[in-house]
Amino acid sequence: MFKKILIANRGEIALRIQRACREMGIKAVIVYSEADREAKYVKLADEAVCIGPAASSQSYLNMPAIISAAEVTDAEAIHPGYGFLAENADFAERVEKSGFVFIGPSPEAIRMMGDKVSAKQAMIKSGVPCVPGSEGVLPEEPKEIIRIARQIGYPVIIKAAGGGGGRGMRVVHTEAALVNAVQTTRTEAAAAFDNPAVYMEKFLENPRHVEIQVLADTHRGAVWLGERDCSMQRRHQKIIEEAPAPGIPRRIIERVGDRCASACKKIGYRGAGTFEFLFEKGEFHFIEMNTRVQVEHPVTELVTGVDIVQMQIRIAAGEKLPFTQRQIEVRGHAIECRVNAEDPYKFTPSPGRITTWHMPGGPGVRVDSHVYANYSVPPNYDSMIGKIIVHADTREQALARMRTALSETVVEGIQTNIPLHAELMVDAKFVEGGTSIHYLEKWLAQRRR
Repeated sequence: MFKKILIANRGEIALRIQRACREMGIKAVIVYSEADREAKYVKLADEAVCIGPAASSQSYLNMPAIISAAEVTDAEAIHPGYGFLAENADFAERVEKSGFVFIGPSPEAIRMMGDKVSAKQAMIKSGVPCVPGSEGVLPEEPKEIIRIARQIGYPVIIKAAGGGGGRGMRVVHTEAALVNAVQTTRTEAAAAFDNPAVYMEKFLENPRHVEIQVLADTHRGAVWLGERDCSMQRRHQKIIEEAPAPGIPRRIIERVGDRCASACKKIGYRGAGTFEFLFEKGEFHFIEMNTRVQVEHPVTELVTGVDIVQMQIRIAAGEKLPFTQRQIEVRGHAIECRVNAEDPYKFTPSPGRITTWHMPGGPGVRVDSHVYANYSVPPNYDSMIGKIIVHADTREQALARMRTALSETVVEGIQTNIPLHAELMVDAKFVEGGTSIHYLEKWLAQRRR
């Protein structure tokens, strides 16, 4: 087992990894930007190294600075968390070439699954169900593009092969708009991802977003840890997540989960990962794989009892998975609300000093946050400042527990989206379960009328 790990991230995930290290008796090195000097995890760190100014391009995305920090502190491994460099194959490669262990998949697996076209081709070969679409990158010839679209059937969606986070996508409803939409998406993809390649898929009108959490070791062991429903989202950004997904028959979930675990073995995957699907009319359609720990990993931890971050570290150290698929049992229901420093309905960021910070407690309540009273939320990064997660025997009890938890939460000095969560927890459609990925956008539009 490692004696010292460097955490190449910030915010709540940096604290989450630090806690996992502490429980395992591993020293944790924190790297931080000048804007994060006052963060809780920096103050709690065994060692902390400032790697640059507030701008993430000069700090959390600065590969030489992070690797130098690992060298000067004698760290043995680097945990990238999520976001920033977590899914950057070049970073994983540089970490390994510098003599450190990258706590995550191999650079080859990150590259394969990071390109949406090669990821989809690998999944088709592994028997994972995919959205009907082009067999690869779209050709240049307009007539050929039109032929492919006719074969798939409208509406179609044009996606950037190197895209992510909801960027580089365009829905096309008519043939007249198709060629122009492809050219526009190519231009945007080249500017945003340095990769102009695009592909085409059938646009599913009203799907849910359901994902499967996997763990795979370096000894050909792979398991899936149930599913999560992340359909409550705005502009492709998740707001509420839950496990298990309400209203989907277990046999359908088990079939797709087993295929995901099997795909991990076929592609030689290691570490934690998530297969993301659109679920519509009883069918799963693969959209992408996240080759890292997810923001919403706590809901899976609460229903399975598996510490996903500790498992990432154990797998990277060469250990075998300590359980088989049969030993994985999903118990009860968990819900997570992401707490963002923003206007709850206009979504404008609300950085600044937090004057009051009172988080909920009680049975089955977990709060993951690096924030405290008098902490200043910097304007330089993502607006998420924490997560409130609850676990109970049933979904109804979990909803009641989350309502209580939100009513106990007090944050003053800045705005947060807690009022939005409180409204959604009593919304009839959400309480019923099984809303689509478009539900929240429509709900917000109606609310503004």
